[in-house]
Amino acid sequence: MNILVTGGLGYIGSHTCVKLIEAGYTPIIIDNLYNSKKAVLERIAQITGKCPQLYIGDVRDKKLLTTIFSNNEISAVIHFAGLKAVGESVTIPLAYYDTNVYGSLCLAEVMQKHKVYNLIFSSSATVYGEKNPTPYIETFQTGNITSPYGWSKFMTEQCYIDLQHSEPNQWSISLLRYFNPVGAHPSGLIGEDPQGTPNNLMPYISQVAIGKRPFVSVYGDDYATPDGTGVRDYIHVDDLAEGHVATLQMINRAGIHCYNLGSGSGNSVLEVIAAYENACGHPIPYKIMPRRAGDIDAFWADASKAKKELGWQTRQTLADMARDSWNWQIKNPNGYIDGKE
Repeated sequence: MNILVTGGLGYIGSHTCVKLIEAGYTPIIIDNLYNSKKAVLERIAQITGKCPQLYIGDVRDKKLLTTIFSNNEISAVIHFAGLKAVGESVTIPLAYYDTNVYGSLCLAEVMQKHKVYNLIFSSSATVYGEKNPTPYIETFQTGNITSPYGWSKFMTEQCYIDLQHSEPNQWSISLLRYFNPVGAHPSGLIGEDPQGTPNNLMPYISQVAIGKRPFVSVYGDDYATPDGTGVRDYIHVDDLAEGHVATLQMINRAGIHCYNLGSGSGNSVLEVIAAYENACGHPIPYKIMPRRAGDIDAFWADASKAKKELGWQTRQTLADMARDSWNWQIKNPNGYIDGKE
């Protein structure tokens, strides 16, 4: 079964391609290499023994998408492609709406023309906004979002919901709301390779651990949490990738299907730092900084729906996430080296 994976050379996309191959699917990748490297394709092949077909291009290119669907019998699409930095989205909001929302519409339009109605969308817990209580449940109202990135995910979800309602007996659309993916493949061959300053906590910690940066900034130590630092739901990227395979096995169910993909519990910033210290074997310096505007005390997923309907739940611990992240970091201190780009 051929599965089109948009953004398939990215962090989550590449791990999902590995899991797809291991589960017997054939991923076909489209990626514009904006935030990824061509070398990832070779790493996927090293891990699985199979090299996915790659189309270099953008999901906003409907002509290219038409070529892909015309030349391949696609059974379903997993849609990862998009911009993903919250802070950057505030600076260049139009780019986020163009890439994330318009790109998602282009994809759906071409899928519709080729009668491919199975779609899994890479969404985010940011759609729950700031006013919902913890843990987040799929039935909560979404909105009250503070960044263009979050709004782009919210808008795309709404577009897809409206599309499914327009052809209710055709479309099977799964909206997967991620929490905080971290870690790397245990082989150390693929992992997170942020361009420039990392936007997320664990990649930043890993660069401090290897000596690229002097210390970790901890934004606030007076939150209403056990150690005063913010608590978030962290999920191993391999567990997250397996969540996509579990969702794929339930396709051809017409409807909108929302799932939280998270661990169902939270860890504080200081707990993540401590786990990484255990993984790398030495202390990691950090400094307490003022709170950032918009940050909340704690949030994590209620992941019971995914367990009940998909038979999926996380298996890996925070220690596993730190161990695999460090393994990736020490084996790839400068990320992917791609002489072809």
